[in-house]
Amino acid sequence: MYKPVLTIRDFWKLESGTDTWLLSLEKEMELFTTALLGALVLVLFWIFRVKDNSKLPPGPLALPIVGSLPFLDKNAPYKSIMEFSKTYGPVMTMYLGWQRAVVLVGYDAVKEALVDQGEDFSGRAPVHFLYKATRGYGVGISNGERWRQLRRFTLSTLRDFGMGRKPMDMWIQEESKHMIAHINTLKGKPFDPTFILSKTVSNVICCLVFSERFRSEDTQFLRQLQILNKFIKFNSTPFGQFYSIFPWLMDHLPGPHHTMFAEVDEVRAFNRKKIEEHMKTLDPSSPRDFIDCFLIRMHQEKDNPHSEFHFENLWSTVLNLFAAGTETTSSTIRFALSALIKYPDIQKKMQEEIDPVIGQERSPNMDDRKSLPFCDAVIHEVQRFIDLVPFSLPHYALKEITFRGYTIPKGTFIFPLLHSVLKGEKQWATPFTFNPQHFLDHNGNFKKNPAFMPFAAGKRSCVGESLARMELFIFIVSLLQHFTFSCSGGPDSINLTPETSGFGNVPRRHEIIATPR
Repeated sequence: MYKPVLTIRDFWKLESGTDTWLLSLEKEMELFTTALLGALVLVLFWIFRVKDNSKLPPGPLALPIVGSLPFLDKNAPYKSIMEFSKTYGPVMTMYLGWQRAVVLVGYDAVKEALVDQGEDFSGRAPVHFLYKATRGYGVGISNGERWRQLRRFTLSTLRDFGMGRKPMDMWIQEESKHMIAHINTLKGKPFDPTFILSKTVSNVICCLVFSERFRSEDTQFLRQLQILNKFIKFNSTPFGQFYSIFPWLMDHLPGPHHTMFAEVDEVRAFNRKKIEEHMKTLDPSSPRDFIDCFLIRMHQEKDNPHSEFHFENLWSTVLNLFAAGTETTSSTIRFALSALIKYPDIQKKMQEEIDPVIGQERSPNMDDRKSLPFCDAVIHEVQRFIDLVPFSLPHYALKEITFRGYTIPKGTFIFPLLHSVLKGEKQWATPFTFNPQHFLDHNGNFKKNPAFMPFAAGKRSCVGESLARMELFIFIVSLLQHFTFSCSGGPDSINLTPETSGFGNVPRRHEIIATPR
């Protein structure tokens, strides 16, 4: 009988000297089986997670691991959610990766949650990029007693230093003069206003927090502003959104997020240095600013082991104020200038209203607002149309919440979709058109609209709302008082759609021309 000279098994032995190939195959089969079982467990866990509460609001299909993400427009996710709401209603359940989220769509649902049930919806979600930037401390990301104490202290202290009151007019007027002088040096040449506006706006909050203003040529200060600008833009890109949804994965992978957080550490170090300078020069009998007041409170509560007035909460709250008090308002003013270049008739009408009321000799103040209803309407329309934070900062169910007959489980993210309020078809005559008439009655007088919620609403509304309103009015009116704005490409070259949309709508950057009047 024929007997092969060399069997297959003998060949394997000759190749390896052992049965390693067989062992390797067995190991691969074990790994495959383990992976398959793991995937089945994840799918079963997902099925039970999705169906663990029959009283959840309805919502679109959610796939294992990725949830509803494949069905969202990565460049403008809020648009997809608006479409979903036509099918599932104003209260929807969605899954952003593993994270369960309830989305509130439309003025009625958002107002009912944030205002009528404000206490239930007062939790702030542990958004990873914010949590990592502040390490969970400060007024912005905290909850419970920490948040209540820090918010109360922050509001009362900033008001003591003039926020929302007449003394603040003078600070803003002073910064507007520096801004006007800087723009005059450009002699009508095209320029990008991004960092001129950032420096101007930031110096107002710096006076409140640091009792210090920074000069235009201060490179260290400019570096902080550049980082904040990049941070907001990063978190509005698809990559930034992916990071926020899958941080447990992304923290272990290379990418631009690591560079971004290293740069945020620079801003933290900048704030820490300012705090240490204050500690060396503090006079408890004469506090100069927010930091001094916080340091005094820290000393008063030094023997209280449960005090929320400690260094970690101080520097994180300072970071919150510095970032929020800079980027949002400056971006809104930059967008306002773009809108006025695109609609020169509106710009001209504002100037025609400003000239007889203020002239060009004195600075505008908040008392002028009632005499400038058209200007006031345009500024409100800028805030409505820019839709700066379409999702709002996400809220969080700190306990089980009952809302409109549904049950929202503890640990659920809650998104009050501000886009659906600011662009709601029931609340605005032409929601997707830039139209100052939204804020004017038939006699040309300014009129309020309850759906105007650019600062959100309820217990988690923006701490700096009153300051931002003052800055927007005084800075924009001052600019139009002294300049007419245009661009080399003409009005049609201005694109008012966002550069990126996600966490925020980031306005496009245009080179503009400021012609002295």
